[in-house]
Amino acid sequence: MDTFQNILAPTFRDINWSALFDFDSLRGATFMDVIDILLVAYIIYRVMKLLKDTSAERLVKGIIVLAGVLLLATVMKLTTISFILKNSLGIGVFAIIVIFQPELRRILEQLGKGNLSRLFVSANDPDAVEAAVSAVVDACADMAKTKTGALIVFEHRERLGEIVATGTTVDAAPSPELIKNIFFKNSPLHDGAMVIREGRVCAAGCVLPLSGSQNLSRDLGTRHRAAVGMSESADSVLVVVSEETGAISVAIGGMLKRHLSPEVLKKVLEGELLETDKPDKSRIAALRNIWKGGAGK
Repeated sequence: MDTFQNILAPTFRDINWSALFDFDSLRGATFMDVIDILLVAYIIYRVMKLLKDTSAERLVKGIIVLAGVLLLATVMKLTTISFILKNSLGIGVFAIIVIFQPELRRILEQLGKGNLSRLFVSANDPDAVEAAVSAVVDACADMAKTKTGALIVFEHRERLGEIVATGTTVDAAPSPELIKNIFFKNSPLHDGAMVIREGRVCAAGCVLPLSGSQNLSRDLGTRHRAAVGMSESADSVLVVVSEETGAISVAIGGMLKRHLSPEVLKKVLEGELLETDKPDKSRIAALRNIWKGGAGK
């Protein structure tokens, strides 16, 4: 222990702590400097929020950890570690461009369209989401009568770029007629899932991950297991219409409630998608109280 302290003591003595915590320089800050700092902080916040909606969030966290380790290694004068990390981060810039290609493309498209506000302000329109909910409820009511199988994903806070990439881009305003045509038995997209993003039909024919839960009823088909699996891995809200029975089901947070009426379906979707200020745990707890049952019951 004494040897370890003797090794670290000179290193910590060499650190220029006064330079790291130099608050005297802040005294000369002007009002515009404060505005500049706040603007940069807000831009960083919005960029981080944009990345949080994608699968790149874990990669960003890893980069931040590596940057923190590099800073600590530089301060402590760990030459070898600093050299390795600096070169790794240098190569990582090109890797980031490749990995973040969908996000960068989306940003550039918004710049080209002049929709700069959508980069910094939430693009969710409650009226559009409400209209999408009404269209889905009406379509599901009709498909339940004709026993037309359907699987619809309402994207919530977490972006589903990887799921959308497995299907066919649609980008259309939802309507009962459009939804029923997509899930018509002879349609080439009827076997996959439809993804609704920001109140619009984003894609159809998408492939969803299946749930590995052993608590699901054995009579559940692939659509129901895919709905539960997607709700387990993301905060999405999924609607399923059974092809065998015509029953309407909803999957949220790994829970599946079956045999819903169109009226109950509308209340559940509006409560989940329009009341965005409620914490996830309280929403799921409230659903448990309303449904009084677990998955597959």
